[in-house]
Amino acid sequence: QVQLVESGGGLVQSGGSLRLSCVASGRTFSSWGMGWFRQAPGKEREFVAGISWSGGNKYYADSVKGRFTISRDNAKNTVYLQMNSLKPEDTAVYYCAADFNDYTDPWNRRQYDSWGQGTQVTVSS
Repeated sequence: QVQLVESGGGLVQSGGSLRLSCVASGRTFSSWGMGWFRQAPGKEREFVAGISWSGGNKYYADSVKGRFTISRDNAKNTVYLQMNSLKPEDTAVYYCAADFNDYTDPWNRRQYDSWGQGTQVTVSS
């Protein structure tokens, strides 16, 4: 059974940085597309960033382009989200997710097959 465990969340001031990590169990991590989503109170879960199995293709929501960077280390079964220039509106629970198939629609949360439990990110103004 696949397990995804996020870490790295916390409280940071506006303009600060955080790096989230997601460690995955499973021998075929290197073949999965991976994504980061977030959910703020009272809002739907939304796409933040995605990365193909090789790391060659990366995808970002417009709201985070130029501030967030997704990366992965297949040797460590880990995907990262470097978040810079954080804003109060980035406050949310951040989830990583795995797509076991073709990763043709990274923005669609319904394409993902496994989810972590989430890590809270709070940005104070």
